[in-house]
Amino acid sequence: QVQLVESGGGLVQPGGSLRLSCAASGINLSRGAMGWYRQASGKQREWVALSISGGITNYADSVKGRFAVSRDIAENTVYLQMNSLKPEDTATYYCNTIPTSAPWGQGTQVTVSS
Repeated sequence: QVQLVESGGGLVQPGGSLRLSCAASGINLSRGAMGWYRQASGKQREWVALSISGGITNYADSVKGRFAVSRDIAENTVYLQMNSLKPEDTATYYCNTIPTSAPWGQGTQVTVSS
């Protein structure tokens, strides 16, 4: 059974950084594509970043140049390094396979505010 557990969120000031983690069980992160998504209050969930085995990454325009996705195969964990955070990055962040096929985790809340 696939399980995804996100962590690492918190309250940060604008311009600050956070690193989110997504610990996966039941799937092998050495292959396939994984994505990060976010959902702000009152809005639909949106895609943020993807990582394809072999090192290919891609990002939504809103986070390009500020966020970086990586994966640790030994730990079976996907990370999202978020730099230069803005108030509009405030949301609950989730990870999932691409295409989304795993049950959604509980997410991790990121709040960017002074």
